[in-house]
Amino acid sequence: MMEVITSAQNPKIKRLLELQQKSQERRKSGLFVVEGRREIERCINNGYVVDTLFWCPEIFGLEEPHADGARVFQVSADIYNKVAYRGGTEGVIAEVVARQFTLDDIKLQERALVVVMESVEKPGNVGAVLRSADAANADAVIVCDPLTDLYNPNLIRASVGAFFSVPCVACTSEECIRWLKDHGVQILTAQLQDSCFYYEADMCRSTAIVMGTEATGLTDKWREAADAHIRIPMLGCGDSLNVSVSAAILMFEAVRQRYTFRKR
Repeated sequence: MMEVITSAQNPKIKRLLELQQKSQERRKSGLFVVEGRREIERCINNGYVVDTLFWCPEIFGLEEPHADGARVFQVSADIYNKVAYRGGTEGVIAEVVARQFTLDDIKLQERALVVVMESVEKPGNVGAVLRSADAANADAVIVCDPLTDLYNPNLIRASVGAFFSVPCVACTSEECIRWLKDHGVQILTAQLQDSCFYYEADMCRSTAIVMGTEATGLTDKWREAADAHIRIPMLGCGDSLNVSVSAAILMFEAVRQRYTFRKR
């Protein structure tokens, strides 16, 4: 008989909450949390292993969800609403086995497109960049000197499943710069100083778009390693956009240039 969980004091529910709230617990257990039917399907379709499923039939429906080898526990609607990070996640939450990608795992296309984020703090921004990277068919998102856990639930949620379709790698800036140069990928840094407008840069060749934090921008190591510096025109009183918005603009400029080039 399937175990039905009706108490928030159940040890399995306590562990689920710890995995959501504590990066230390995620690192120790090697597990992270994914919410929602669509996100879990994308997770499985991209080779991740589901360890445990929590299923609320009042929300999900009476047909039990399935993942190869996963344990399934039924939870009441009251319990589900207490553990769900957001509404509208269709009554299913999974504990998933983490995978650690390295730069060597990235497979570059002939004209690669990579997004690099240096020391970005907000997991929601990384997730939003991954969503845009998926839409732009980018090869990878690389987070250098990370200040956030890549398996943070806010990051997974903001990516709307793109975390599973776009390789996301954490490394140092020095490692990333060396890897990009070894693979012949030009480095375009987004910065205000000594820069041209982004649409003046040639993005038809293999390109890495490098973004810094909104508060401090990029460190000198990236500015010095860059092949060119680019900026987005700012016509109002502000001098910057949210990093995820900037990344989307720059990625789709690369898409525009490459599409235009193919049609000529």
